[in-house]
Amino acid sequence: MVPPAPCPIFVTGATGYLGRAFTGAALARGHPVRGLVRPGRAAGLTPGVTPVEGNALQGGSYASQLAPGETLVQLVGTPHPGPAKAAEFRAVDLPSGLAAVEAAVAARVRHLVYVSVAQPAPVMHAYLAVRAEVEARIRRAAAEHGLGATILRPWYILGPGHRWPLLLVPLYALGARVPATRAGAARLGLVTLDTMVRAMLAALDPAPRRARCASGRSRPSGRGARYRGR
Repeated sequence: MVPPAPCPIFVTGATGYLGRAFTGAALARGHPVRGLVRPGRAAGLTPGVTPVEGNALQGGSYASQLAPGETLVQLVGTPHPGPAKAAEFRAVDLPSGLAAVEAAVAARVRHLVYVSVAQPAPVMHAYLAVRAEVEARIRRAAAEHGLGATILRPWYILGPGHRWPLLLVPLYALGARVPATRAGAARLGLVTLDTMVRAMLAALDPAPRRARCASGRSRPSGRGARYRGR
């Protein structure tokens, strides 16, 4: 089997929880990776990631640094999101997501990967609204500018320091058995960090010609999930 060709990747949010895991795995696969950082923050990058200074909330600060053949992966977001952080979602998650679309269109990158959130959901309405707004902008860019984009929709990514939802596994198992709640239990299931990283790596190639969306379908154990695209 012929291994996939190296895919140049530019990551915003590369110093975060998901960003460090993803960039480390991408480097291990032989992909050249660059990470956007604020001045003086390059030490937070995974070793081997090439730092690029800029402001993730302003697409114009790094659009000129992007190459048309790169895949832009947008991972900037509020750490440990919760219902009390609605203001932060609009101050960080929304402008960073819109900035990534702006930069991707301006640079004519080959592919934008955006990690959104599973929806609809009965909670976290402010978080969902911000992510849905960015998704809508991505779809417009795909229709108007031919932007190839992948939207991934996990609900909660289990990993180091992010394990408290395992307490809810019995409720997920119960919900999966009841016809009226089965679909919601699957859509809002728990995804492991390893599964999420593998889904992101799988999304790199081939780059889509339009916007596509993939959502997780978890097992009640919380040990993993598979991703379905549409």
